[in-house]
Amino acid sequence: MIDVGDVLGSEADGLNSALGTEYVELTGDRVHLRCVVTPTLMQPHGIVHGGVYCTLGETAASVGGSIWLGDRGRVVGVSNNTNFLRATRDGVLDVVARPVHRGRSQQLWRIEITQDERLVSVGEVRLANLDAPAT
Repeated sequence: MIDVGDVLGSEADGLNSALGTEYVELTGDRVHLRCVVTPTLMQPHGIVHGGVYCTLGETAASVGGSIWLGDRGRVVGVSNNTNFLRATRDGVLDVVARPVHRGRSQQLWRIEITQDERLVSVGEVRLANLDAPAT
């Protein structure tokens, strides 16, 4: 497993640690994450909670956007639109994020989440590019 701290210069956040997020591929052009479905990720009807998909998508986009922006600044999520296509009860979720647009002040990333190569969620995350703090 790739250590996201090596890429971003800090430890992975607590939420993704709680989800068990695995960082498979990290570049400024493509991010691939994995998450094993466990009972703690379920909503009361026995399917993965929609917030899990939103979290994984925003994480993938933010990591990719941060890598692309590099030392020019940092990114923050300003919009997360996630569409749930198919319920998931078990298995492994594969999350792939790719940039749609990367500009001076903002980025747009598209996220596809699959389980056993079946599309279960599609989303877009818009990021704001913030200037690097003055040193």
